[in-house]
Amino acid sequence: MTATLTTAAPRRPRPRGRFQGAALGIAAWLAGILFVLPILWMVLTSFHSEADAATNPPSLAASLTLDSYREFFGAGGGASPWPSLINSATASVASTLLTLLLALPAAYALSIRPVKKWTDVLFFFLSTKMLPLVAGLLPIYLFAKNAGLLDNIWALVILYTAMNLPIAVWMMQSFLAEVPVAIIEAAQIDGARLPTILGRVVAPIALPGIAATSLICFIFSWNELLFARVLTGVVAETAPVFLTGFITSQGLFLAKVCAASLVISLPVLAAGFAAQDKLVQGLSLGAVK
Repeated sequence: MTATLTTAAPRRPRPRGRFQGAALGIAAWLAGILFVLPILWMVLTSFHSEADAATNPPSLAASLTLDSYREFFGAGGGASPWPSLINSATASVASTLLTLLLALPAAYALSIRPVKKWTDVLFFFLSTKMLPLVAGLLPIYLFAKNAGLLDNIWALVILYTAMNLPIAVWMMQSFLAEVPVAIIEAAQIDGARLPTILGRVVAPIALPGIAATSLICFIFSWNELLFARVLTGVVAETAPVFLTGFITSQGLFLAKVCAASLVISLPVLAAGFAAQDKLVQGLSLGAVK
């Protein structure tokens, strides 16, 4: 008897699966367009005159002009935005660096060298974010007043560091938990101490997570308005506080507000675009085992 070998015909992909993939792709594109449409509208409005920007319904074919940007940069005799932008950059960068400097050892202790009841410690860090900002506004204002820190940019640096530290520790703990312990033990055998281990062993491996954490802390610090509005005046005024000065009870201000919002958002957008690969890699670190 001779045995006959039969080979099964390859299965064709189900059309239903392809239709589902196409539907999900279309839905993703629609969601992306829906989220980016207000930003594109803001950009277009910033190039219109105040009269055209205030029309209802708005005119897409209105003439374009740079008058709003000229007024934002003080061409019409207004205040210059550069001191406010420098203050925001100083507070955001300094607080982000200080937050990373404090969060890295804390996350190392909670992940690689876990302390007792480390989950309770993480919950304590998270519980500090549950207090509404308005509830802590008056005590912080009184403390800054008695300490002579009103209208001082370094008061914002300390405040932003304290505000971003809990979320930074939470993020860094999950990132450092993926660092192989064997590499750290090998460095310890070679005589490396904790600062060397953190700076030359742990930090390069966890660089995507550090980049994601630093970008989020920078965005939170740059966009903060409530405390900056109350604690600053003229010397330490930040960019979001400067932006609110364009909203007046008299006259038209929509085009100027859109132009100012776009300019103030550019540093955050540039930082996010420059670190987008590290951000995606860092936020997805540990998601797949």
